[in-house]
Amino acid sequence: MKGSVAVGLLLSMAWPLALSAQAAPAADSLAQAASAAAAANTVAINFVWTLVAGFLVMFMQAGFAMVETGFTRAKNAAHTMTMNFMVYGIAMLAYWAVGFALQAGGVGALGTLGGYDKLAHEVSLTIGGKDWGVFGRTGFFLTGVAYTAPVFAYFLFQMVFMDTAATIPTGALAERWKFAAFVVFSVFVGAFIYPIYANWTWGGGWLAMLGKNVGLGHGHVDFAGSSVVHMTGGVMAFVTAWLLGPRRGKYNADGTANAIPGHNIPMALVGTFILAFGWFGFNAGSTLAGSDLRIGVIATNTMLAGAAGGVTAMLYMWLKHGKPDPSMLANGTLAGLVAITAPCAFVTAPSAVLIGGIAGVLVCAAVFFIERAFRIDDPVGAISVHGVCGLWGILALGLLADGTYGDGWNGVNGAVRGLFYGDPGQFVAQCIGGLANFVGVGVMALVAYKVTALVVGGHRVAPQVEELGLDLPEMGALAYPDTPEVASAVILSEPAAGSLGAGELEPEPA
Repeated sequence: MKGSVAVGLLLSMAWPLALSAQAAPAADSLAQAASAAAAANTVAINFVWTLVAGFLVMFMQAGFAMVETGFTRAKNAAHTMTMNFMVYGIAMLAYWAVGFALQAGGVGALGTLGGYDKLAHEVSLTIGGKDWGVFGRTGFFLTGVAYTAPVFAYFLFQMVFMDTAATIPTGALAERWKFAAFVVFSVFVGAFIYPIYANWTWGGGWLAMLGKNVGLGHGHVDFAGSSVVHMTGGVMAFVTAWLLGPRRGKYNADGTANAIPGHNIPMALVGTFILAFGWFGFNAGSTLAGSDLRIGVIATNTMLAGAAGGVTAMLYMWLKHGKPDPSMLANGTLAGLVAITAPCAFVTAPSAVLIGGIAGVLVCAAVFFIERAFRIDDPVGAISVHGVCGLWGILALGLLADGTYGDGWNGVNGAVRGLFYGDPGQFVAQCIGGLANFVGVGVMALVAYKVTALVVGGHRVAPQVEELGLDLPEMGALAYPDTPEVASAVILSEPAAGSLGAGELEPEPA
């Protein structure tokens, strides 16, 4: 009897110990499973966010098409719209074949998309004992990464950014550019021009390393593309529009400019709304992480800057010229959006309004300055909107980033701070990035333009084709076949004497 009691006591004491021994591993296992599930869910959220943002940016192509077509004449509407339509496919395939590898082949681990780290081959130059990246060399034709979901998602998102840059020159060169020349030049943009500069800033290249290697802030910082996308497109537009020459009738013999109104301002304004909507994907999507709550700040800053740009452009035109001018309202809004694209994650709401407001005035002044001082004919104001205000955007970051975000950016500890918040080195890095864009992209655009001219026999349509309109001779179809052409007029400035009017055919520019 005593033995039975002893055995019972032993069992009663051992049973809780046995249960606890089993429960500890079970609890650890459940915690690990929950942690793994949470991490997997975070990555999944980031994937969906990145893809949806990419879809929004893709839809911006429709906005660009409407803005550019509305700002040009009816006789060229089919040609302008088709360039905006086809640049999507042409530049995309060039980027898929060559450009993505040059841009992102050395980008490193895709942390928010699961940590894939095989895009790690950057061609670098060693100067002063430091490595300075020049271009990547992994991922041509997306080979070697078959069914690697993080790379494919990253490719899609980066591709639509490239296509935004590629479409910007189509507006500056509208109404006189051969379609064949557009096709070949767009291949150069997707394969080489955009990817090389994008690598320097976003792919681990030398501009990104200015902070880590020589202590200039966090290196050149561009959150969503004021320089990488917009200034790149603006510089390409500047170089090519200068080389192509103005439209017939744009300038009088004394150098004064004539207005050549667009045929559909409502179309352009609707296109501007589409672009403003897509810009939420452009800027907030650049977190590549739906789990990053900063997206709320970024989206709101984007909205505020666009509104400020539209309002200040309206006030500037109203006070200076007596009318608000719908085309400048659209360009002012776009200018504000372009300018906030680089600093959107790093600045306060008042700073966002200031940045957008300055951009709205800047774009108005730049349009007239470029038209008159440089005698560059830009039918849609692309150089001013994207080039000038893209430069202002990166400089604004170097001035107004307030040190609340960006810890570890480009491998530098601490958050991003601008000049007004204690880091003059960041402003210097931003200036270097802008200068590198103007020189590097400008030279690449010049070479691409010259090579394209050799391939297709020149860039410019014949004077007779320009007079008739490019729709039928270049595209074989009229945008408005049943509408009498009433939108081809050139509004002559004073004095009109000696003008090369719409009825005279001057020699094709060299």
